[in-house]
Amino acid sequence: MKILSIDSSAKSASAALTDGKHLISECFVNTALTHSRTLMPMIDNMLKQSDTDFSEIDAFCVSAGPGSFTGIRIGVAAIKGLALSNNKPCAGVSTLEAMAYNFTDENCIVCSAMDARCSQVYNAIFRCENGVVSRLCEDRALPISELLKELESYNETVYFAGDGAEICFKAYENKPENIKLSSENRRFQRAYGVALAANEHSELFQDSALLAPVYLRLPQAERELKIRKGEKI
Repeated sequence: MKILSIDSSAKSASAALTDGKHLISECFVNTALTHSRTLMPMIDNMLKQSDTDFSEIDAFCVSAGPGSFTGIRIGVAAIKGLALSNNKPCAGVSTLEAMAYNFTDENCIVCSAMDARCSQVYNAIFRCENGVVSRLCEDRALPISELLKELESYNETVYFAGDGAEICFKAYENKPENIKLSSENRRFQRAYGVALAANEHSELFQDSALLAPVYLRLPQAERELKIRKGEKI
């Protein structure tokens, strides 16, 4: 089954074409350009370079969150439109889980972290073992200090991944030897990881009308409005 996947959940953006777990074509940029400018040309070029007709795509998937509110909305809207125009199913997968698939070549713990501002990160922890990714906790918004304390319970090698990785790593005053900052070539989420995660969760594929972003907390404007009204966030 050929799947077209995209990620636009943070500064970087990527698109991938896969057949099962086999990567056919991939494009990645980390230029901070607006994703609405980069995604569609990237997809078009990727299909042309792989000599793949749009009608050959069997399904579509996207990192549906957490992440940048604008980036997530752009990515979800793009995949909904592509799936609808081709009358094909689509899936939204966890951005944090997609990151963990960058580490399937070794046995380790992956701490996926994305900068959520206010000394918090969107975070989830995964175990990679013999090429299999297992989730150890749900996606969450967590104070960095609380996350670091939790990671001290692991004796295995722990890799920080995501755009919040360096922030978390530098926050350690006395870094345990098993806590490591992943190299840039696998630190950031990739559309290929999105495809691999979707391939493991076939139940996520659905009609495009049902696809929606996943936010772990309200956008800043809505939070500030609730504060002014004296409402609980």
